[in-house]
Amino acid sequence: METEALAAAEQFDFSIMSLFARATITVQLVMLVLLASSFWSWSIIVQKFINYRKSRRDNAAFEESFWSGEPLDELYERIGDAPTSYPERVFVAGMAEWRRSHRSDGGLIAGAQSRIDRAMNVSLGRVSDELNKGLIVLATTGAIAPFVGLFGTVWGIMNAFKEIANQQSTNLAVVAPGIAEALLATALGLLAAIPAVVFYNKLSGDADRLTAEQEVFADEFSMILSRQLDRSE
Repeated sequence: METEALAAAEQFDFSIMSLFARATITVQLVMLVLLASSFWSWSIIVQKFINYRKSRRDNAAFEESFWSGEPLDELYERIGDAPTSYPERVFVAGMAEWRRSHRSDGGLIAGAQSRIDRAMNVSLGRVSDELNKGLIVLATTGAIAPFVGLFGTVWGIMNAFKEIANQQSTNLAVVAPGIAEALLATALGLLAAIPAVVFYNKLSGDADRLTAEQEVFADEFSMILSRQLDRSE
């Protein structure tokens, strides 16, 4: 009897496509959602790695220009109103407010330092938002995908038990296909969740370091402008 059951089970196709095709519509929808989440997560991961690598290169290039001894006004004119990197945006925000703080007679408008700092802080906030954009998708996928997969598994096992009741048999040929279809949903949930969690931790750390670099630059630039303000008073 056991030999016959094994022989019958071997006749079933246990490939992923076959298991997906035999699953109920609910389990199929769960699998499709998990696959879409996985592809979305990977697209964010790849894009973030590219963006962060470019940001590190841009930061190094700007730092070299900033500390090269070139006059800040000339650097500002060269960058213009279209900064391309994060430190350039912080620099332009500070310099623009610095220039607006001068009256037509060359004197300074009161409260210039606080306005400059606020302008750079606004720019820093936008930079931080851009660096962290999309990471919430990875966090959500990592937290929810296993439970979505588990839901698909529970639903699939319920249908497997219904098939057992209809067939009035618990042999391997009846049980194995339904259980395999159900467990595929859990496997897809883990496949989506594990990379999302791993790379969320990695990329959020990278984003924090890049944001910290911009904050350090903003503080250094603020001190430079503060000395200029003191001399002008």
